[in-house]
Amino acid sequence: MADAPDPGRPSPDALLKAAEREGRGKHKIFLGAAPGVGKTYAMLQAARRRRDEGVDVVAGVVETHGRAETEAQLAGLEVVPRRPVAYRGRTLQEMDIDAVLRRRPQLVLVDELAHSNAEGSRHPKRYLDVEELLAAGIDVYSTLNVQHVESLNDVVARITRIRVRETVPDRVIDAADEVELVDLTPGDLIARLHEGKVYVREQAQRALRHYFSPGNLTALRELALRRTALRVDEQMLSYMREHAIAGPWAAGERVVVCLDPGPGSANAVRAAKRTADGLDAELIALYVETDRHGLLSEAERGQLAATMRLAEQLGADVVSVPGTSVVEEILAFARARNATRVVVGKSRRSRWFELRHPSVVDALVRSGSGLAIEVAPSGDETDTAAAPDWLTGVPTSPGPYLEGIATTALATAVGVAIDRAIVLPNISLVFVVPVMAAAARHGLVPSLWVAALGTACFNFFFLPPLYEFTIRDPANVVALFFFMLVAVLASALAARTRAQTEAARREARTTAELYAFSRKIAGVLELYDLLWIVVTHLARLLQAEVVILMPQDGRLESRAAFPPDSDFSDADLAAARWSWDADSPTGRGTDTLPGGRWLFVPIRTSRGPVGVVGVLALPEGRVLAAGQRRLLDAVGSQAAVAIERVTLAQDIDQARLGEERERLRSAMLTSVSHDLRTPLASIIGALSSLRSFRDLYDRQTSDELTVTALSEAERLDRFVGNLLDMTRLDAGAIVPRREPVEVGDLVSTVLRRAAPVLAGHVVASRVDPGLPALSLDFVLAEQALFNLLDNAAKYAPGGSRVEVVARRDGDRIEIVVQDEGPGLPPESLPRLFDKFYRVEDGDRRRAGTGLGLAIARGFVEVLGGTLTARNRTDRSGAAFVLSFPAP
Repeated sequence: MADAPDPGRPSPDALLKAAEREGRGKHKIFLGAAPGVGKTYAMLQAARRRRDEGVDVVAGVVETHGRAETEAQLAGLEVVPRRPVAYRGRTLQEMDIDAVLRRRPQLVLVDELAHSNAEGSRHPKRYLDVEELLAAGIDVYSTLNVQHVESLNDVVARITRIRVRETVPDRVIDAADEVELVDLTPGDLIARLHEGKVYVREQAQRALRHYFSPGNLTALRELALRRTALRVDEQMLSYMREHAIAGPWAAGERVVVCLDPGPGSANAVRAAKRTADGLDAELIALYVETDRHGLLSEAERGQLAATMRLAEQLGADVVSVPGTSVVEEILAFARARNATRVVVGKSRRSRWFELRHPSVVDALVRSGSGLAIEVAPSGDETDTAAAPDWLTGVPTSPGPYLEGIATTALATAVGVAIDRAIVLPNISLVFVVPVMAAAARHGLVPSLWVAALGTACFNFFFLPPLYEFTIRDPANVVALFFFMLVAVLASALAARTRAQTEAARREARTTAELYAFSRKIAGVLELYDLLWIVVTHLARLLQAEVVILMPQDGRLESRAAFPPDSDFSDADLAAARWSWDADSPTGRGTDTLPGGRWLFVPIRTSRGPVGVVGVLALPEGRVLAAGQRRLLDAVGSQAAVAIERVTLAQDIDQARLGEERERLRSAMLTSVSHDLRTPLASIIGALSSLRSFRDLYDRQTSDELTVTALSEAERLDRFVGNLLDMTRLDAGAIVPRREPVEVGDLVSTVLRRAAPVLAGHVVASRVDPGLPALSLDFVLAEQALFNLLDNAAKYAPGGSRVEVVARRDGDRIEIVVQDEGPGLPPESLPRLFDKFYRVEDGDRRRAGTGLGLAIARGFVEVLGGTLTARNRTDRSGAAFVLSFPAP
């Protein structure tokens, strides 16, 4: 069977999604329950804080709606002029996306995300403008009300009785980097309405009577809270997968599957498992033990026990509760456990029985308000693809024939009534209607039965002598014969049309299944996930056990199977190997090894075979029909292309990793050969001079040589320490030992340690009074700050000023190291903290390994802080900012 992914390493899919976000702007949505809760106000407040931090902020479009508080927040922010658009004799003002792209700020504010742009705009919706800005690398703050979320549109319409036309797809919210809920209680919002802070007084009164009722606002608030919580769950799940953090995983939904002693209950459990996997939800298997439980036979008890074991194997929590009413107990349990879906098996009872005894499914649908009821297939459907041409089979139940008797009797009564009212020479046409109905509903044989009944009734009630099965007039014999012929032909044509319609429906279903399968595998990047999707999809389509075998280390091995415990013998493996070697289908239903249990079909692309699909049709011994074989071939071809794509992607990733390793190795060798040999040469030169010419040097010269050797040895020690620190960071072996650290003590200690390095510069420090102690590892924090001072000493010219400033900025404590050097080239900022990266090269290259800044950022992030770099705005020079959360 297929190997499970290693839970100890980050999810490749999660890492890839994180990598795809690199280079894109960050999107933050301020989500509210209703207009007037303060979304725009909160967005502007956040934007002003970012501006005060030095971020370049502009307002692309902000709708103040005449609210003085909001306009006051907008004052002082740069506003990009809007673009006038002529629309139906009016001039509308829309956001000028081209002007924003030319201005290229770091952050742009875009209000009312669900807004529809005027005709003639580049995009019909404003959220599409936002997506273009994000793709250009610009951060965006936007606002949205919960009633504009596409998936909640019908729910909001039921709550408010107002259908919102402007909606935003859920994918926009799901792709947002942050969703901040702007919450306001219904009472406070209604008070704002009364005060005229949302609408003018007349509009406010109308809103209070309709949309802004307390019940509506409470329901909308709950929707906003739930949608935000769902997004938080998704973000936490992605973070845990990216960082290989074990669960528990957040599940926004719970699925309850109902167990019974019938054979179809196992299919319901499997269907529920697929549903739960698709929703990332908790699965609960429920059995209601009624009075009938004591009357179960041994076979039924065994079937129930097997179904419960299957549910446990699939990871379900199996629960048994006593009760008198199955439906009431299911609903009570589902609501007590906050379940959102209930899966039940398809009823196997006759329609006549259910007319007298309503089924559990019907009762759940009627009574399960707020629950999604899913009916799982019973698993006893016949293979419609194997039916010969248009003859779809003879119904064995008496229902169609009893229905034919009833419809013929009704047609006879209608004909008698017409015949008594008026003289109608072609009264026999009334019997064609039930014939056509029987053919369309049940096929050829029931329609022939109705045709025979119609012929007999036409003879008995309408041909003289009446009420006898005899015919006196030869002309009536001819009429009766042609009526019988027309009835038979009509039934045959109707039955053929019915068969063709059913065939078209099957083809449409097949096309839809293939399309859904292609969409499902299009974005899969992990081979394990892809193979699992293929086997589960084929097993459902073909009603069979499915296995995929692929070559590995020169052998053909099973890589995925559904169900995972499929019985696969050595003989079956030998047949699969023959199919792989011969590149030909093998096994049941083929000319090669037709007596085998499994059918093996190689899957290939234009470049060659990639694996073998094995199918064991259920019940065992059944041969796949022609339509199912075509479906298998189509799915196999798509799967082969997807497998090849994933394999190539993995090969490319390996090649990229190899290239990156080679680049780092070359950079490290260059650094070692150049930067580590330089201090060694100085040390060797100084010590060898002292050894050879000690008597010739005076005391001052000897001391200078000794100091040179010592300083170069200390520099060499720093180089080696940097290499060791980077190795520890890469291995994740650094665990901080936190203790209260006074910021002033940290700064003074580092300055004393860095005094030799900064000897040629003017050093100044400023620590704001009253700064709280930080919870840090003193050694790591000291090393990070020392690396920044060492970097400043290298790049700032001699005699210039190097300054350390410690201050509070809101809820964070910042330590800023700034110099008066040439500053940072803009093109170097994205790579400034990369390993072995240095700004200058060639003859102007500074001594060092290019690891100091990378190590500093690694240490700071281990301590829960951030390290950023920017150019000074008051003069030339660079500024590095260490930021830690204030306790």
